[in-house]
Amino acid sequence: MRLLLVEDDNHVAAALSAVLARHGFDVTHARSGEEALQALVPEGDGFGVVLLDLGLPDQDGYEVCGKIRKRTSTPVIMVTARSDVRSRIHGLNLGADDYVVKPYDTGELLARIHAVSRRTVHEDAAHGEDSSLRLGPVLIELPTRQVTVDGSVIQLTRKEFDLLALLAQRPGVVFRREQIISEVWRTSWEGTGRTLEVHVASLRAKLRMPALIETVRGVGYRLVAPAS
Repeated sequence: MRLLLVEDDNHVAAALSAVLARHGFDVTHARSGEEALQALVPEGDGFGVVLLDLGLPDQDGYEVCGKIRKRTSTPVIMVTARSDVRSRIHGLNLGADDYVVKPYDTGELLARIHAVSRRTVHEDAAHGEDSSLRLGPVLIELPTRQVTVDGSVIQLTRKEFDLLALLAQRPGVVFRREQIISEVWRTSWEGTGRTLEVHVASLRAKLRMPALIETVRGVGYRLVAPAS
């Protein structure tokens, strides 16, 4: 697997690259946000994962993550010393697929890299069929992962799309919070609960349809299909 390592500390990058190489990764090292974005042109350039340090010299790592997500769906794992829940939520809301706090165990990092890679393959296969979901003015195209409202394209993050697609497959059915977290984030991490709330709020705002996703107090969420 090709991996893009975005890390401004050459010593850290060299040590980590050596470990990753021993485990079969072909590592490309970018020392700044701009180098990372250039490496991802066009369309991710075949990278399986981006390992993104947030402490970069030219741009904030969160800003870089947002730009990466606009260019490619390549999984992004943020690596940072910022361990507070708010920082994690912010990173995930920008489209990161996982978040690793320094200092980390190398074995755990490798496991997370493989995990997001497996999820990506599974999701791409699941959405590979030629199908779409129509909910009133909302059209969800699964193969292209595109959402439109009254013909206008709505820009969603990877997880926002996955969340909307999950709920839209069974309109009116209540999805438990634990079920959503398991199917969309593939984890039971306790901090993901707040992330789910953030993603629901973001979807309501972006789609300009606050009633589309209904909160079922104490249980979870369901999608209320609008009138055509």
